[in-house]
Amino acid sequence: MKYSGWLIYSKRDAHENQAYISWFIEEAAKQAIQLTLILREQLHVGIIHHKHSLLYEQKLTKLPDFAVIRTIEPLLSYQLEQLGINVFNNSSVAEICNHKGRTYFEVAKLGIPMVDTLFIKQENLPSTIPIPLPFVIKEVAGRGGKQVYYVECVEQWDAFIKQPTPGEYVIQSTDVQLGKDLRVFVVGNRIVGAVLRESNQDFRANYTLGGSAKLYELSHEEQQLIHKIIQHFDFGMVGIDFLIGHEGQLLFNEIEDVVGSRTLSAVSNVNILADYITHIVEKLERDS
Repeated sequence: MKYSGWLIYSKRDAHENQAYISWFIEEAAKQAIQLTLILREQLHVGIIHHKHSLLYEQKLTKLPDFAVIRTIEPLLSYQLEQLGINVFNNSSVAEICNHKGRTYFEVAKLGIPMVDTLFIKQENLPSTIPIPLPFVIKEVAGRGGKQVYYVECVEQWDAFIKQPTPGEYVIQSTDVQLGKDLRVFVVGNRIVGAVLRESNQDFRANYTLGGSAKLYELSHEEQQLIHKIIQHFDFGMVGIDFLIGHEGQLLFNEIEDVVGSRTLSAVSNVNILADYITHIVEKLERDS
């Protein structure tokens, strides 16, 4: 085998994604990569005897050449990188893209169009409505269309600000085509496919929430817009999501770090994991 790698999942997520994990390991083997499933619960990372350390099943272990982290834990990525392991996605991508506020802040530097967005903590929410109704409130760490609240009236806003649980949120205008969005799948610096997701029952278009999906052909202008984002980051594999404006224009929404490819597989023959393994091998060889 050329290289050895760890595929890191939580125990619960590994159980729910057995087919995907098997596919990942098989694609790695085709390119002479030994990829091993590692459960996050079996890893102990931290500072031991004044040094950055990692234990696997409470023992020192041989470290892999790389790790693909399929959990939301930027500090784990930082720790593995400190130990000399190539991490996909890297810690910078994991930290920025798993916090919606940080993602919008970073992408706004590029002049990418997006809906009006406010950043705020729950304890600082104003009693008056901050932007025109209706709007959505998103927890900064929410994923898969979850932890998203649609506010249509003053009563809903009043109920939300009285929630006892503290948290960080983004508040966004809904002046877009509701129930429709575009996910662009990216490996390294390459667009591998785009899927238009739609829902007639919900303002969210997520496939896992019952929405439909179809392959989408990006225009030259749309590709140029997306490549601005790609060139700003050092991606492994991500999904870049866009809302659709009333004139059909793309408005940046978010970047999915631990992205799944169920929709892309459902509407195309693209083998995104084969592309991802190829990207990992090329990165390892450049760094060696």
